[in-house]
Amino acid sequence: MPDGSPVLITGAAGGVGAVGRSIVELLRNRDVPVRAFVHREDERAEALRATGAEVVVGDLTDARDVIDAMTGCRRMYFGMSVSSRYLEATVTVAAAAREYGNLAALINISQLTVSQMTLTSTTESAQQRQHWLGEQVLNWSGLPVVDIRPTVFLENPIFMTIAASSIAGNDTIRLPFGSARTSPIAAGDVAEVIATVLVDPTSHLGKTYELTGPRSQDMTAMAAEYSAALGRPITYVDVPLQQWADQELNPLGLPEHLREHLATMARLHRENRYDRLTHDVEAVTGRQPTSVRDWVTDHVTLFARPTVGKTP
Repeated sequence: MPDGSPVLITGAAGGVGAVGRSIVELLRNRDVPVRAFVHREDERAEALRATGAEVVVGDLTDARDVIDAMTGCRRMYFGMSVSSRYLEATVTVAAAAREYGNLAALINISQLTVSQMTLTSTTESAQQRQHWLGEQVLNWSGLPVVDIRPTVFLENPIFMTIAASSIAGNDTIRLPFGSARTSPIAAGDVAEVIATVLVDPTSHLGKTYELTGPRSQDMTAMAAEYSAALGRPITYVDVPLQQWADQELNPLGLPEHLREHLATMARLHRENRYDRLTHDVEAVTGRQPTSVRDWVTDHVTLFARPTVGKTP
């Protein structure tokens, strides 16, 4: 299937974990031609051009923009940041791809929560519901789809903003997960799986890959990995869910759709919905996913204690 046509990558400017941008970089490192779809012209678009990618600006809910971006492409990755319009974008992409009629592979990023959802389930976030419905639409479309379902990212604000702040401030991970287990994954591992599939998707068509980190463990065990990476003791502190939302999440001032999604993820963690472990990263890439310890080692500046200025 691989040919000289560009691979279309949406969400290429990067949101949480910058999966789209990482896919562009991985493909360009393999000299695969790439067309990067971004929402606006800014310094991130210029950085993509610096990799040798063609950059197009548009709106994923505008069918004209999507069809223009698809034209001349045979392989495509669809993903966008958490948005109240995610389902609209998914349906637009599916309809545009059907009208275009020349895609040989469409790689869709979803989330692992979808595998535990049903048509009538109501405990998930509006964003998770949109991912579930989006998968239904893509299944009905008859398009050559590969679904990628990662679990929570290590780059998710729950870990990378809220937990990182308490670690830097007082060496604690303050989260409302109770004794539940979780298996967060590095966004770079997700990007590598998707890039590998895009390079030669033939054997992957119609499959669903569920991606987790290398182990599922409770937060005390995760804190031990942070301790080993940072060289100082890090302790997990279980915080009541509503208190955590009021004191840690809500002050971030996030859009309501995103705030509700993160609050729901925290609740589902406490209910042990993220206690999942798969080996799909290794099956696709041939290597183990990144451990929490190794990821923290690569991001130590996020967890550095504040420096106290010295008086002259």
